Amino acid sequence: MTKPYTDHITSQHRRPKFEATVDAVTAPLVEIQAVLEDLRRAFDLDSAIGKQLDQVGEWVGRSRHLKVPLDGVYFAWDTPGVGWEEGAWRGLYDPASGMVSLPDDMYRQLLKAKVAANSWDGTRDGAYAIWEAAFADQGSHILIQDHGDMTISIGIAGMPPSSILTQLLVQGYIPLKPAGVRVAYYALPPVGTEGALFAWDSDSPALAGWDRGAWPRILTSEDQ
Repeated sequence: MTKPYTDHITSQHRRPKFEATVDAVTAPLVEIQAVLEDLRRAFDLDSAIGKQLDQVGEWVGRSRHLKVPLDGVYFAWDTPGVGWEEGAWRGLYDPASGMVSLPDDMYRQLLKAKVAANSWDGTRDGAYAIWEAAFADQGSHILIQDHGDMTISIGIAGMPPSSILTQLLVQGYIPLKPAGVRVAYYALPPVGTEGALFAWDSDSPALAGWDRGAWPRILTSEDQ
């Protein structure tokens, strides 16, 4: 019974046939409302999965299918960076040459970064906002250094990025630089460690000196 409507029938009209008529007339309306609410949840960026998330990606302008396979992301024994809780499990139909289609969780974060980038003003503060919008729950901090020669360096401190996120960064899938600017290198925490990166005369969650800051590992797009 469509209670939102039948509950409003006054006492003098509460007759079985009248209630049944109201229920028959309003039931399709209630069902349509439920379908529309399910559609909203199905295509919400925070809850969409599978094909629905692919459709959201079309609206945003970013596919889960990668132009260049992500190497070094699948789980492997005795391999730093892709061990337990680090590497992604290779699916039954995934190619051995590298990941070519992102799983839902990482694709969702990539879409959030793209949504933020779609309204980016090209400033460094705007790049920080993109990272916060998409990866704030990762427990990591982004650092951007402008070298003044149309190149920048990007550092990630705190919680080390996953193997998939690392590859997305290095291959330029995450938009953190203005057009025409080249990323000289990426400074990431050493594999298996977390915390601040080493820097002189600094003391913050992202940068720290001796005994606190870690020497970063340096990656460039040419390495991939």
